[in-house]
Amino acid sequence: MPGQITPTREQVLVDLGRILDEVVGEDLLMGEPLAMETSFNEDLQLESIEFVALAEALLETYGSRVDFVSWMAAMELDDVVALTAGDVVDFVVESLQPAGV
Repeated sequence: MPGQITPTREQVLVDLGRILDEVVGEDLLMGEPLAMETSFNEDLQLESIEFVALAEALLETYGSRVDFVSWMAAMELDDVVALTAGDVVDFVVESLQPAGV
């Protein structure tokens, strides 16, 4: 993504909502918009296979700098269970920051 501007948190949240609709289905949030506080475990109840599909979709959308699998692999189980949409948004934005920022 050379020369491109890093997407804002709001843009990434919209992208994440679209990706989750594709991965899990549009009835996921019962018509409610995805929020930064939305929990992947409590609210979305994502299964491990859905995390794999999410990782692939993030890679397709943002490129190899957004290595969701490695990021999650470094987490403790409690951190994975507590994961929110905001955590993923922040990870994506940080991953796409130009080097040295």
